[in-house]
Amino acid sequence: MKVMADYYYTKNHEWLRMEGEKAYIGITDYAQKSMGDIVYVEIPELEEFFDKGSCFSVIESVKTASDIYMPVDGVVTQINNTLEEEPESLNEDAYANWIIGIQLKDKEQLKELMTGEEYETFCK
Repeated sequence: MKVMADYYYTKNHEWLRMEGEKAYIGITDYAQKSMGDIVYVEIPELEEFFDKGSCFSVIESVKTASDIYMPVDGVVTQINNTLEEEPESLNEDAYANWIIGIQLKDKEQLKELMTGEEYETFCK
């Protein structure tokens, strides 16, 4: 299982990566392996606001459909359109293929997420 040390993680297997003032959100390597072959990714609208814990996407695989939850409050500023045509790219590299980019409402919420080390322990 691949874990990125400088990312933040949720118990629902989403990751969050900070780049300056922007955050990118995707699913973990653990999540994509558990789902199996991904065949569809629902992408939210630009400028849509989501509260922490609310569902912002649904990912369908040959095994199941899974809701994807916001790790923090934020407004969608970017979407990864590649996933509409190539949802399987999440299976190829879950960390390189983010789902959305957001503007965080409150950076203090990052403290509530797990570090890479904490996430590895959680998954064991």
